[in-house]
Amino acid sequence: MISTEEKPSTVARAADPTAERQAEDPTTAAGQARGAGGEFVLTFHCPDSLGIVQAVADFLLKQACYIVDLKQFGDRNAGHFFMRVHFASTGDTAAVEQLRDSFAPLAGQWSMDWRLERHDRKQRILVMVSKYDHCLNDLLVRARSGELPVEIAAVVSNHPDLEGLAAWHGVPFHHIPVTRETKAETEAKLLELVDEYDVELVVLARYMQVLSDSATARLAGKAINIHHSFLPSFKGAKPYHQAYERGVKTVGATAHYVNSELDEGPIIAQQVIEVDHTYAPADLVSVGKDAECKALTNAVRWHAEGRIILSGNRTVILR
Repeated sequence: MISTEEKPSTVARAADPTAERQAEDPTTAAGQARGAGGEFVLTFHCPDSLGIVQAVADFLLKQACYIVDLKQFGDRNAGHFFMRVHFASTGDTAAVEQLRDSFAPLAGQWSMDWRLERHDRKQRILVMVSKYDHCLNDLLVRARSGELPVEIAAVVSNHPDLEGLAAWHGVPFHHIPVTRETKAETEAKLLELVDEYDVELVVLARYMQVLSDSATARLAGKAINIHHSFLPSFKGAKPYHQAYERGVKTVGATAHYVNSELDEGPIIAQQVIEVDHTYAPADLVSVGKDAECKALTNAVRWHAEGRIILSGNRTVILR
């Protein structure tokens, strides 16, 4: 790979008036890319080697594409390379299928695990929730306003309490009660809905049920969970009240991919908020909700924008 100094140039910061004029000038590459409107995101990882970035840059040049933003990371310990590049076509709006077909030989040459999507594409997600509404409400509002690049296809809950909230946002709501005897049947219905709605990501927004190993295997890399995360950790009922009794000085939350180990999947985003002795249990609950919303929102956004690459039980976030 080439050094940071040798990377293809990206769009200059807006504070640079020269860059601003070039971006508006239709005779420059930046201006042509801005006008064409065909923007894409390529994310990949592969064994590390010299020349990877140059090979990708050469490919984009041959496709008459302009690099808007490029993030890369070489894991020297693992000998692995990770990259995300946001680029734009300077000619007619390109078809993503055509770009994929053209890139496939290069990807094969470098043994890449890769994904190429349109930059403006919204991922279809299904949100699972129980009775706590703060994470669901945050996702619904941000998706509705366009702040999150997602389309919430449906909400699934083991309780009927939040049907009105989903209905207000015009999102289908499915109440699927869960008991020990019906757990397998419940998960079968859930997976049917994933297929029916063509869901790409399942978000557990304080869904207070544990998914089976078979369900987590089916949703590997495609399901995100949020949970409270304290030091020390408080498990079971009323974790914030337990935290109050121990006099915690921080409240936190962790968003992670779901796997067969409860709350121990690859970590995507974490939030920590300082508190002190003046915080009552109700105050800790309120602060904890803020931390949970922020961590979950970041995780969903980074996943939808193609910024996350799984590397064993770790994640590489290219942002």
